[in-house]
Amino acid sequence: LVDVGLQFLGTTLGTGQVIDLARDLLAAGTQHARGLAPWAERSTALEHAARGLRVACAGPMREVRGTVKLRWADREAEAAFVQARDELAQAARAAADAAEALEGASLELSRLHDRAQTLADLCEQFDAPTAAGRVRWIDLTPHAARLVESPLDIRAPLTAQRRAGARSWIFTSATLGDDEALSWFTAGTGLEDANRVRVGSPFDYPRQARLWTPSRFPLPQEPGHPVAVGQLAARCVAALGGRTFVLTTTLRVLPDIAAALRAQLQALGCEAQVLIQGEEPRRTLMARFGDGQGRVLVGSQSFWEGVDVPGDALQCVLIDKLPFPPPNDPLVQARVRQIEEEGGRAFERFFVAEAAVSLKQGAGRLIRTENDRGLLVVCDPRLARMGYGRRLMQAMPPMTRLDSEGEAMAWLSTLALQRGS
Repeated sequence: LVDVGLQFLGTTLGTGQVIDLARDLLAAGTQHARGLAPWAERSTALEHAARGLRVACAGPMREVRGTVKLRWADREAEAAFVQARDELAQAARAAADAAEALEGASLELSRLHDRAQTLADLCEQFDAPTAAGRVRWIDLTPHAARLVESPLDIRAPLTAQRRAGARSWIFTSATLGDDEALSWFTAGTGLEDANRVRVGSPFDYPRQARLWTPSRFPLPQEPGHPVAVGQLAARCVAALGGRTFVLTTTLRVLPDIAAALRAQLQALGCEAQVLIQGEEPRRTLMARFGDGQGRVLVGSQSFWEGVDVPGDALQCVLIDKLPFPPPNDPLVQARVRQIEEEGGRAFERFFVAEAAVSLKQGAGRLIRTENDRGLLVVCDPRLARMGYGRRLMQAMPPMTRLDSEGEAMAWLSTLALQRGS
Protein backbone atom coordinates (compact mmCIF):
# COMPACT_ATOMS: atom_id res chain seq x y z
CA LEU A 1 0.00 0.00 0.00
CA VAL A 2 2.76 2.45 0.91
CA ASP A 3 4.71 1.81 -2.30
CA VAL A 4 1.62 2.17 -4.48
CA GLY A 5 0.58 5.28 -2.57
CA LEU A 6 3.96 6.89 -3.10
CA GLN A 7 3.73 6.18 -6.83
CA PHE A 8 0.20 7.59 -7.00
CA LEU A 9 1.12 10.74 -5.08
CA GLY A 10 4.44 11.17 -6.83
CA THR A 11 5.31 13.19 -9.93
CA THR A 12 7.17 11.78 -12.92
CA LEU A 13 8.72 13.33 -16.00
CA GLY A 14 9.94 10.63 -18.34
CA THR A 15 11.69 10.69 -21.70
CA GLY A 16 9.28 8.03 -22.91
CA GLN A 17 6.27 10.31 -22.48
CA VAL A 18 8.13 13.08 -24.32
CA ILE A 19 8.82 10.86 -27.33
CA ASP A 20 5.21 9.65 -27.35
CA LEU A 21 4.05 13.27 -27.39
CA ALA A 22 6.45 14.09 -30.23
CA ARG A 23 5.13 11.30 -32.42
CA ASP A 24 1.48 11.97 -31.63
CA LEU A 25 1.96 15.66 -32.34
CA LEU A 26 3.48 14.96 -35.76
CA ALA A 27 0.74 12.49 -36.68
CA ALA A 28 -2.16 14.70 -35.53
CA GLY A 29 -0.72 17.92 -36.95
CA THR A 30 -0.09 16.33 -40.33
CA GLN A 31 -3.58 14.85 -40.42
CA HIS A 32 -5.66 17.77 -39.12
CA ALA A 33 -3.59 20.90 -39.81
CA ARG A 34 -1.05 20.10 -42.49
CA GLY A 35 1.06 23.12 -43.43
CA LEU A 36 -0.38 25.33 -40.69
CA ALA A 37 2.52 24.81 -38.27
CA PRO A 38 6.04 23.31 -38.47
CA TRP A 39 4.93 19.98 -36.99
CA ALA A 40 8.05 18.06 -38.03
CA GLU A 41 10.26 20.73 -36.45
CA ARG A 42 8.28 20.71 -33.19
CA SER A 43 8.29 16.92 -33.08
CA THR A 44 12.02 16.69 -33.79
CA ALA A 45 12.78 19.26 -31.08
CA LEU A 46 10.89 17.18 -28.50
CA GLU A 47 12.64 13.95 -29.48
CA HIS A 48 16.03 15.67 -29.49
CA ALA A 49 15.34 17.14 -26.03
CA ALA A 50 14.26 13.72 -24.69
CA ARG A 51 17.45 12.06 -25.87
CA GLY A 52 19.51 14.94 -24.54
CA LEU A 53 17.91 14.55 -21.13
CA ARG A 54 18.63 10.82 -21.12
CA VAL A 55 22.32 11.49 -21.90
CA ALA A 56 22.55 14.23 -19.25
CA CYS A 57 20.97 11.95 -16.63
CA ALA A 58 23.47 9.19 -17.40
CA GLY A 59 26.42 11.53 -17.01
CA PRO A 60 29.67 9.55 -17.07
CA MET A 61 27.85 6.18 -16.97
CA ARG A 62 28.46 4.27 -20.19
CA GLU A 63 26.59 1.03 -19.54
CA VAL A 64 23.30 0.60 -17.69
CA ARG A 65 21.64 -2.73 -16.88
CA GLY A 66 18.10 -2.85 -15.63
CA THR A 67 16.95 0.24 -13.73
CA VAL A 68 19.47 2.35 -11.82
CA LYS A 69 18.37 4.89 -9.21
CA LEU A 70 20.51 8.03 -9.20
CA ARG A 71 20.56 10.65 -6.47
CA TRP A 72 19.13 13.97 -7.57
CA ALA A 73 22.03 15.80 -5.93
CA ASP A 74 24.50 13.94 -8.15
CA ARG A 75 23.09 15.62 -11.28
CA GLU A 76 21.17 18.66 -10.02
CA ALA A 77 24.00 21.19 -10.32
CA GLU A 78 25.59 19.83 -13.50
CA ALA A 79 25.41 22.30 -16.39
CA ALA A 80 24.48 19.60 -18.91
CA PHE A 81 21.55 18.44 -16.79
CA VAL A 82 20.25 21.98 -16.27
CA GLN A 83 20.59 22.74 -19.98
CA ALA A 84 18.81 19.52 -20.96
CA ARG A 85 15.84 20.40 -18.74
CA ASP A 86 15.74 23.93 -20.20
CA GLU A 87 15.77 22.60 -23.77
CA LEU A 88 12.96 20.21 -22.96
CA ALA A 89 10.90 23.01 -21.38
CA GLN A 90 11.39 25.17 -24.49
CA ALA A 91 10.43 22.33 -26.83
CA ALA A 92 7.33 21.56 -24.73
CA ARG A 93 6.21 25.20 -24.69
CA ALA A 94 6.72 25.50 -28.45
CA ALA A 95 4.66 22.37 -29.02
CA ALA A 96 1.94 23.64 -26.70
CA ASP A 97 1.81 26.99 -28.52
CA ALA A 98 1.54 25.30 -31.92
CA ALA A 99 -1.27 23.01 -30.78
CA GLU A 100 -3.10 25.81 -28.94
CA ALA A 101 -3.16 28.02 -32.04
CA LEU A 102 -4.99 25.29 -33.94
CA GLU A 103 -6.78 23.36 -31.23
CA GLY A 104 -10.12 24.25 -32.77
CA ALA A 105 -9.13 22.16 -35.78
CA SER A 106 -9.64 18.92 -33.86
CA LEU A 107 -10.25 17.50 -30.41
CA GLU A 108 -6.98 15.58 -30.74
CA LEU A 109 -4.94 18.78 -31.11
CA SER A 110 -6.68 20.19 -28.04
CA ARG A 111 -5.62 17.17 -26.04
CA LEU A 112 -2.09 17.43 -27.37
CA HIS A 113 -1.97 21.04 -26.20
CA ASP A 114 -2.89 19.91 -22.69
CA ARG A 115 -0.21 17.20 -22.73
CA ALA A 116 2.47 19.60 -23.96
CA GLN A 117 1.47 22.23 -21.39
CA THR A 118 1.57 19.61 -18.62
CA LEU A 119 5.05 18.63 -19.76
CA ALA A 120 6.20 22.27 -19.66
CA ASP A 121 4.73 22.64 -16.17
CA LEU A 122 6.59 19.52 -15.03
CA CYS A 123 9.84 21.01 -16.30
CA GLU A 124 9.20 24.09 -14.18
CA GLN A 125 8.42 21.95 -11.14
CA PHE A 126 11.70 20.05 -11.46
CA ASP A 127 13.57 23.34 -11.88
CA ALA A 128 12.27 24.57 -8.51
CA PRO A 129 13.82 23.43 -5.20
CA THR A 130 12.52 20.19 -3.70
CA ALA A 131 9.74 20.89 -1.22
CA ALA A 132 10.04 19.81 2.42
CA GLY A 133 8.89 16.27 3.08
CA ARG A 134 9.55 15.20 -0.50
CA VAL A 135 12.45 13.52 -2.27
CA ARG A 136 13.67 13.44 -5.86
CA TRP A 137 15.70 10.93 -7.80
CA ILE A 138 16.36 9.74 -11.35
CA ASP A 139 15.39 6.31 -12.70
CA LEU A 140 17.80 5.42 -15.49
CA THR A 141 17.40 2.50 -17.92
CA PRO A 142 19.41 1.57 -21.03
CA HIS A 143 17.11 3.65 -23.26
CA ALA A 144 15.17 6.06 -21.05
CA ALA A 145 15.24 8.28 -17.98
CA ARG A 146 12.59 9.42 -15.52
CA LEU A 147 12.74 12.34 -13.14
CA VAL A 148 10.76 11.36 -10.04
CA GLU A 149 9.52 13.35 -7.06
CA SER A 150 7.68 11.63 -4.25
CA PRO A 151 6.52 12.28 -0.70
CA LEU A 152 8.49 10.42 1.95
CA ASP A 153 5.37 8.68 3.23
CA ILE A 154 1.60 8.59 2.78
CA ARG A 155 0.69 9.48 6.37
CA ALA A 156 -0.90 12.88 5.71
CA PRO A 157 -2.99 12.03 2.61
CA LEU A 158 -4.21 8.73 4.04
CA THR A 159 -5.16 10.42 7.34
CA ALA A 160 -7.06 13.07 5.38
CA GLN A 161 -8.93 10.36 3.49
CA ARG A 162 -9.86 8.58 6.72
CA ARG A 163 -11.18 11.80 8.25
CA ALA A 164 -13.18 12.75 5.16
CA GLY A 165 -16.12 10.55 6.08
CA ALA A 166 -17.49 8.06 8.60
CA ARG A 167 -16.54 4.62 7.34
CA SER A 168 -14.59 1.58 8.43
CA TRP A 169 -11.09 0.88 7.16
CA ILE A 170 -9.71 -2.66 7.40
CA PHE A 171 -6.11 -3.55 6.51
CA THR A 172 -5.08 -7.20 6.56
CA SER A 173 -1.92 -9.06 5.61
CA ALA A 174 0.42 -11.78 6.85
CA THR A 175 3.26 -9.25 7.01
CA LEU A 176 2.27 -5.95 8.62
CA GLY A 177 5.17 -5.87 11.07
CA ASP A 178 7.30 -7.84 13.50
CA ASP A 179 6.12 -6.29 16.79
CA GLU A 180 2.85 -6.09 18.72
CA ALA A 181 2.17 -2.55 17.48
CA LEU A 182 2.69 -3.61 13.83
CA SER A 183 4.72 -0.41 13.64
CA TRP A 184 6.35 -1.27 10.31
CA PHE A 185 2.95 -0.64 8.69
CA THR A 186 1.20 1.70 11.12
CA ALA A 187 4.06 4.20 11.39
CA GLY A 188 4.32 4.65 7.64
CA THR A 189 0.58 5.10 7.16
CA GLY A 190 -0.41 7.19 10.18
CA LEU A 191 -2.45 4.32 11.64
CA GLU A 192 -1.00 4.31 15.15
CA ASP A 193 -4.52 4.90 16.51
CA ALA A 194 -5.99 1.82 14.81
CA ASN A 195 -7.31 -1.20 16.66
CA ARG A 196 -4.99 -4.14 16.03
CA VAL A 197 -5.72 -7.86 16.00
CA ARG A 198 -2.98 -10.46 15.56
CA VAL A 199 -4.12 -13.98 14.70
CA GLY A 200 -1.75 -16.93 15.07
CA SER A 201 -0.81 -19.25 12.24
CA PRO A 202 -2.65 -22.57 11.77
CA PHE A 203 0.66 -24.22 10.84
CA ASP A 204 2.77 -26.29 13.25
CA TYR A 205 6.09 -24.76 12.25
CA PRO A 206 8.30 -26.59 14.78
CA ARG A 207 7.07 -29.92 13.36
CA GLN A 208 6.71 -28.96 9.70
CA ALA A 209 9.80 -26.85 9.05
CA ARG A 210 13.49 -26.58 9.80
CA LEU A 211 15.73 -23.49 9.72
CA TRP A 212 19.48 -23.59 9.17
CA THR A 213 21.97 -20.73 9.05
CA PRO A 214 25.45 -21.93 8.04
CA SER A 215 27.96 -20.64 10.61
CA ARG A 216 31.09 -21.22 8.54
CA PHE A 217 30.12 -19.30 5.46
CA PRO A 218 31.43 -16.21 3.60
CA LEU A 219 29.87 -12.92 4.63
CA PRO A 220 27.71 -11.22 1.96
CA GLN A 221 30.32 -8.52 1.29
CA GLU A 222 33.04 -11.09 0.60
CA PRO A 223 33.76 -11.90 -3.08
CA GLY A 224 33.18 -15.62 -2.70
CA HIS A 225 29.67 -15.32 -1.25
CA PRO A 226 27.58 -15.73 -4.46
CA VAL A 227 29.56 -18.81 -5.53
CA ALA A 228 29.22 -20.32 -2.05
CA VAL A 229 25.44 -19.76 -2.16
CA GLY A 230 25.19 -21.47 -5.55
CA GLN A 231 27.28 -24.44 -4.44
CA LEU A 232 25.31 -24.90 -1.21
CA ALA A 233 22.05 -24.67 -3.16
CA ALA A 234 23.29 -27.43 -5.46
CA ARG A 235 23.99 -29.71 -2.50
CA CYS A 236 20.48 -29.09 -1.18
CA VAL A 237 18.97 -29.73 -4.61
CA ALA A 238 20.90 -32.97 -4.97
CA ALA A 239 19.73 -34.19 -1.55
CA LEU A 240 16.10 -33.28 -2.16
CA GLY A 241 15.83 -34.00 -5.87
CA GLY A 242 15.01 -30.44 -6.94
CA ARG A 243 11.93 -28.63 -5.58
CA THR A 244 14.03 -25.69 -4.39
CA PHE A 245 13.80 -21.89 -4.52
CA VAL A 246 16.96 -19.78 -4.38
CA LEU A 247 15.91 -16.21 -3.53
CA THR A 248 18.39 -13.38 -4.05
CA THR A 249 18.15 -9.89 -2.60
CA THR A 250 19.47 -8.23 -5.79
CA LEU A 251 19.44 -8.98 -9.50
CA ARG A 252 23.17 -8.21 -9.65
CA VAL A 253 24.27 -11.46 -7.97
CA LEU A 254 21.65 -13.67 -9.61
CA PRO A 255 23.80 -14.70 -12.64
CA ASP A 256 26.79 -15.59 -10.43
CA ILE A 257 24.70 -17.72 -8.09
CA ALA A 258 22.97 -19.46 -11.00
CA ALA A 259 26.28 -20.21 -12.74
CA ALA A 260 27.81 -21.69 -9.58
CA LEU A 261 24.63 -23.71 -8.98
CA ARG A 262 24.72 -25.23 -12.46
CA ALA A 263 28.44 -26.02 -12.28
CA GLN A 264 28.11 -27.73 -8.88
CA LEU A 265 25.07 -29.74 -9.98
CA GLN A 266 27.07 -31.03 -12.92
CA ALA A 267 29.98 -31.91 -10.63
CA LEU A 268 27.59 -33.81 -8.34
CA GLY A 269 26.04 -35.66 -11.28
CA CYS A 270 22.62 -34.19 -10.50
CA GLU A 271 20.37 -33.57 -13.51
CA ALA A 272 17.97 -31.16 -11.83
CA GLN A 273 16.92 -28.40 -14.22
CA VAL A 274 17.75 -24.79 -13.27
CA LEU A 275 15.16 -22.09 -14.03
CA ILE A 276 16.40 -18.50 -13.88
CA GLN A 277 14.40 -15.29 -13.58
CA GLY A 278 14.63 -13.30 -16.80
CA GLU A 279 15.12 -16.26 -19.11
CA GLU A 280 11.36 -16.80 -19.40
CA PRO A 281 8.23 -14.93 -18.23
CA ARG A 282 7.46 -15.36 -14.52
CA ARG A 283 4.19 -17.20 -15.24
CA THR A 284 6.01 -19.69 -17.47
CA LEU A 285 8.72 -20.26 -14.86
CA MET A 286 6.14 -20.90 -12.14
CA ALA A 287 4.15 -23.28 -14.34
CA ARG A 288 7.26 -25.30 -15.12
CA PHE A 289 8.47 -25.31 -11.52
CA GLY A 290 5.09 -26.15 -10.02
CA ASP A 291 4.91 -29.64 -11.52
CA GLY A 292 7.48 -30.76 -8.93
CA GLN A 293 9.66 -32.59 -11.43
CA GLY A 294 13.15 -31.98 -10.06
CA ARG A 295 13.61 -28.28 -10.78
CA VAL A 296 15.27 -25.40 -8.95
CA LEU A 297 14.29 -21.76 -9.52
CA VAL A 298 16.66 -18.83 -8.97
CA GLY A 299 14.78 -15.56 -8.62
CA SER A 300 14.96 -12.13 -7.06
CA GLN A 301 12.42 -9.71 -5.57
CA SER A 302 9.39 -10.71 -7.68
CA PHE A 303 9.51 -14.23 -6.18
CA TRP A 304 9.75 -13.15 -2.51
CA GLU A 305 6.00 -12.50 -2.21
CA GLY A 306 2.79 -13.29 -4.06
CA VAL A 307 4.08 -16.75 -5.04
CA ASP A 308 2.13 -19.80 -3.85
CA VAL A 309 3.55 -23.32 -4.34
CA PRO A 310 1.66 -25.58 -1.91
CA GLY A 311 2.41 -29.24 -1.34
CA ASP A 312 5.74 -30.99 -1.93
CA ALA A 313 6.53 -29.17 -5.19
CA LEU A 314 8.57 -26.73 -3.05
CA GLN A 315 10.34 -28.06 0.03
CA CYS A 316 13.52 -26.02 0.26
CA VAL A 317 14.05 -22.24 0.17
CA LEU A 318 17.49 -20.63 0.27
CA ILE A 319 17.85 -16.89 0.89
CA ASP A 320 21.23 -15.51 -0.13
CA LYS A 321 21.53 -12.79 2.52
CA LEU A 322 19.58 -10.65 4.96
CA PRO A 323 17.31 -8.38 2.88
CA PHE A 324 18.36 -4.96 4.15
CA PRO A 325 17.23 -2.02 1.96
CA PRO A 326 19.98 -0.74 -0.37
CA PRO A 327 21.67 2.16 1.48
CA ASN A 328 22.42 4.04 -1.76
CA ASP A 329 18.77 4.19 -2.82
CA PRO A 330 17.69 7.89 -2.83
CA LEU A 331 14.34 7.18 -1.16
CA VAL A 332 16.06 5.08 1.50
CA GLN A 333 18.58 7.86 2.14
CA ALA A 334 15.78 10.43 2.47
CA ARG A 335 13.91 8.25 4.97
CA VAL A 336 17.09 7.75 6.97
CA ARG A 337 17.63 11.52 7.15
CA GLN A 338 14.03 12.01 8.24
CA ILE A 339 14.35 9.47 11.07
CA GLU A 340 17.65 10.93 12.25
CA GLU A 341 16.26 14.48 12.19
CA GLU A 342 13.45 13.23 14.44
CA GLY A 343 16.05 11.86 16.85
CA GLY A 344 15.53 8.20 15.98
CA ARG A 345 18.01 5.45 15.17
CA ALA A 346 17.61 4.74 11.49
CA PHE A 347 19.29 1.33 11.54
CA GLU A 348 16.81 -0.11 14.02
CA ARG A 349 13.71 1.80 12.96
CA PHE A 350 14.17 1.40 9.24
CA PHE A 351 16.83 -1.06 8.07
CA VAL A 352 16.17 -3.83 10.60
CA ALA A 353 12.39 -3.31 10.43
CA GLU A 354 12.39 -3.57 6.62
CA ALA A 355 14.66 -6.62 6.68
CA ALA A 356 12.43 -8.34 9.26
CA VAL A 357 9.32 -8.01 7.11
CA SER A 358 11.12 -9.00 3.89
CA LEU A 359 12.67 -12.03 5.59
CA LYS A 360 9.25 -13.06 6.85
CA GLN A 361 7.87 -12.75 3.33
CA GLY A 362 10.65 -14.86 1.85
CA ALA A 363 10.32 -17.51 4.54
CA GLY A 364 6.57 -17.57 3.89
CA ARG A 365 7.12 -19.23 0.50
CA LEU A 366 8.00 -22.51 2.23
CA ILE A 367 4.96 -23.60 4.28
CA ARG A 368 1.64 -22.94 2.57
CA THR A 369 -0.67 -25.64 4.01
CA GLU A 370 -1.03 -27.70 7.21
CA ASN A 371 0.66 -30.65 5.46
CA ASP A 372 3.68 -28.90 3.92
CA ARG A 373 7.18 -29.64 5.19
CA GLY A 374 10.49 -28.10 4.26
CA LEU A 375 13.83 -26.45 5.00
CA LEU A 376 14.69 -22.76 5.05
CA VAL A 377 18.36 -21.84 4.64
CA VAL A 378 19.55 -18.27 5.28
CA CYS A 379 23.05 -18.03 3.80
CA ASP A 380 24.11 -15.13 6.00
CA PRO A 381 26.11 -15.78 9.21
CA ARG A 382 25.08 -12.35 10.54
CA LEU A 383 21.68 -13.81 11.45
CA ALA A 384 23.38 -15.82 14.21
CA ARG A 385 26.31 -13.51 15.02
CA MET A 386 24.89 -10.01 15.21
CA GLY A 387 22.72 -8.55 17.95
CA TYR A 388 19.91 -7.61 15.55
CA GLY A 389 19.72 -11.26 14.47
CA ARG A 390 17.47 -12.02 17.46
CA ARG A 391 14.84 -9.56 16.26
CA LEU A 392 15.02 -10.99 12.75
CA MET A 393 14.65 -14.52 14.10
CA GLN A 394 11.60 -13.49 16.11
CA ALA A 395 10.01 -12.09 12.95
CA MET A 396 10.20 -15.45 11.19
CA PRO A 397 7.92 -18.44 11.83
CA PRO A 398 9.09 -20.56 14.80
CA MET A 399 10.81 -23.28 12.79
CA THR A 400 13.02 -25.87 14.47
CA ARG A 401 16.64 -24.75 14.18
CA LEU A 402 19.38 -27.00 12.86
CA ASP A 403 23.06 -26.67 13.78
CA SER A 404 24.94 -28.28 10.92
CA GLU A 405 24.88 -29.05 7.22
CA GLY A 406 24.71 -32.73 8.07
CA GLU A 407 21.43 -32.19 9.92
CA ALA A 408 20.08 -30.09 7.07
CA MET A 409 20.93 -32.68 4.42
CA ALA A 410 19.49 -35.46 6.56
CA TRP A 411 16.20 -33.56 6.83
CA LEU A 412 16.10 -33.04 3.05
CA SER A 413 16.88 -36.72 2.46
CA THR A 414 14.00 -37.63 4.79
CA LEU A 415 11.65 -35.42 2.81
CA ALA A 416 12.87 -36.96 -0.45
CA LEU A 417 12.31 -40.51 0.85
CA GLN A 418 8.84 -39.70 2.16
CA ARG A 419 7.86 -38.25 -1.21
CA GLY A 420 9.21 -41.34 -2.97
CA SER A 421 7.21 -43.65 -0.73
